[in-house]
Amino acid sequence: MVDINFSSEEKNAFIKKLSSKAKEQNYINPELYVKYEVKRGLRDINGKGVLAGLTEIGEVHAYIIDENEVVPVPGRLIYRGIDIHDITKGFLKEERYGFEEVAYLLLCGTLPNEDELEEFKKFIANAQKLKEDFIQKVILHIPSKDIMNTLARGTISLYSCDENPDDISIENVLRQSMELIARLPLIAVYGYQSYVHRYLNQSLVIHSPKPELSIAENILHMLRPDSKYTRLEATLLDLSLVLHAEHGGGNNSSFTTHVVTSTGTDTYSTIAAAIASLKGPKHGGANIKVRHMFQDIKENVKNWNNEDEVKSYLEKIVKKEAFDRSGLIYGIGHAVYSISDPRAEILKGYAKKLAKQKGYEEEFNLYETVEKLAPEIIAKERKMYKGVCANVDFYSGLVYDMLGIPEELYTPLFAIARVAGWSAHRIEELVNSGKIVRPAFKSVAKRKPYIPINER
Repeated sequence: MVDINFSSEEKNAFIKKLSSKAKEQNYINPELYVKYEVKRGLRDINGKGVLAGLTEIGEVHAYIIDENEVVPVPGRLIYRGIDIHDITKGFLKEERYGFEEVAYLLLCGTLPNEDELEEFKKFIANAQKLKEDFIQKVILHIPSKDIMNTLARGTISLYSCDENPDDISIENVLRQSMELIARLPLIAVYGYQSYVHRYLNQSLVIHSPKPELSIAENILHMLRPDSKYTRLEATLLDLSLVLHAEHGGGNNSSFTTHVVTSTGTDTYSTIAAAIASLKGPKHGGANIKVRHMFQDIKENVKNWNNEDEVKSYLEKIVKKEAFDRSGLIYGIGHAVYSISDPRAEILKGYAKKLAKQKGYEEEFNLYETVEKLAPEIIAKERKMYKGVCANVDFYSGLVYDMLGIPEELYTPLFAIARVAGWSAHRIEELVNSGKIVRPAFKSVAKRKPYIPINER
């Protein structure tokens, strides 16, 4: 009989011993990646992405090729052939909320007319309804400290509520996609309310979504105890959702969507995998790091208006002498953009308006100062193949802070927006019946003989 009595000290010692062995046995000499010309991260050494697919959904444009040389240009983000600047100007000029319109555009490939948009909104409003049993048992009964895990679990659990979950016909997947766009906000907000009730001992406040409200308005309505919000607040949250809805097929979570879809699996498993990808701090969690970095800067820089003082502290951050010692100025730099990130430019303008309304002007000015100084400091300290600029994460954290949105919901809001893009990429992969995604990995392990256990 096996003795299963294991003290906590014995367990820790055992795990420590095995982890040391695992690290040693899994280490690969970095020189081998150069020798075999491995495109780590599916990117060339100069940062250009390896072409792994084609898409008509989203385009990220940040450079041109001139006489075989990469020349950076101001960044552009294009949804279904339409520039994001034109999209946002369009609905903002007409004083409308735009996320539902953008979700329709991404899923169907064309801008909806008035009747089509109203039908789409009607479907979304109807799909927001979840059974009380699902809300109680899946969301409220087992709260998680990380709302991204709540989103993933809720998404997987929706499989059990679907009478036809495994059908991957476009008609069925489109239905599932629209339902996920409608339901993820509720799962995220209720998941947060359950978290603060269980772990922070606060009152459990649950508001049902209102069918007449936009998705952005419903998020603020369900999140706030008094359900109150201003038009500017809802507009800025809606704008943030629009700007996060899609970013081409090559970003990690959208590529994950293509990879998992290519296996023929169901929609809920695919979107749960994309959520898991987005949860990583190198992907969707960057805005939280920006917020933490600025909290640190505000604590250590006495005069926020003194550029020399701000510059001096940023130099310490880059030299790994301050903040988290990573050497990174979070929110500055992007894998593709180098001169400008259009999402950051658009968000910045409306963030400035909200800062004035909310009394955050001094803090907003500090953000602008860091945005101005950081590229020069990074270029001086680090060898780079391209320039750096503020990315969307730089201002989104400030926006969420001004909206009173808790940090635990920063990355879930990203997922709530990006599910529209993920769904579009899933449909595109299914329509084009691509091969299962299976890139090559070269084994560099030395051959060894099997040794009988009594001789080891």
